[in-house]
Amino acid sequence: MPLHQSITPAPQVRAHIWRVTETEADLARGIELRLPCQERLNGMKSGIHRRGFLSIRHLLAVEGYTDQDLYYDSQGKPHLQDGTNISITHSFEFAGVIFSGKQEVGIDIEKQRDKILRIAHKFTPLNEYRSLANDEALIRKLTMVWTAKESIYKVMSQPGLSFLEHIRIADFSMDDPQSTGKATFGANTRGFTTRFLEFEGYTCGYALAD
Repeated sequence: MPLHQSITPAPQVRAHIWRVTETEADLARGIELRLPCQERLNGMKSGIHRRGFLSIRHLLAVEGYTDQDLYYDSQGKPHLQDGTNISITHSFEFAGVIFSGKQEVGIDIEKQRDKILRIAHKFTPLNEYRSLANDEALIRKLTMVWTAKESIYKVMSQPGLSFLEHIRIADFSMDDPQSTGKATFGANTRGFTTRFLEFEGYTCGYALAD
């Protein structure tokens, strides 16, 4: 069971990260999917996406849930039948789920890649990071910012919400990887605590709603 890491960042908040190493057949063993989820899996052409999808069901089981407990709203946001807040992420060989009894939460895992240098202007003001020493440091920090904004976006779940225009992440030191975020959309403004983990060339960011 390749459960890579489990953390408890706050009371009633738990996050689990899975390293996706098994075959699809191994991951599917013992998993019963609801018809909509089975149809969704059947429509996935990428093997890594299919294995990531199934690994999420194993992370549900860590907290005592099954696919039968999970459903998605019209915006694609996941929910649990008992009202526990949940957010889900998958990137290449890692998958993650965060659960919260009270606070709304979001989570995102991203591989650290130089591609982010080319798209950074689309999601954050680049002039905020001119002091970083080299491209490697810039890639790491931009990936942290992206995961924080993506996590907040998942909580907000509002069409038209812009990473660049509506979500702000306060500057932070990579030696103390946590920050605060604010999302302002229409008349709605919400605050968040954001935190980061780095492992094996990946970044995991998660957001806890104030």
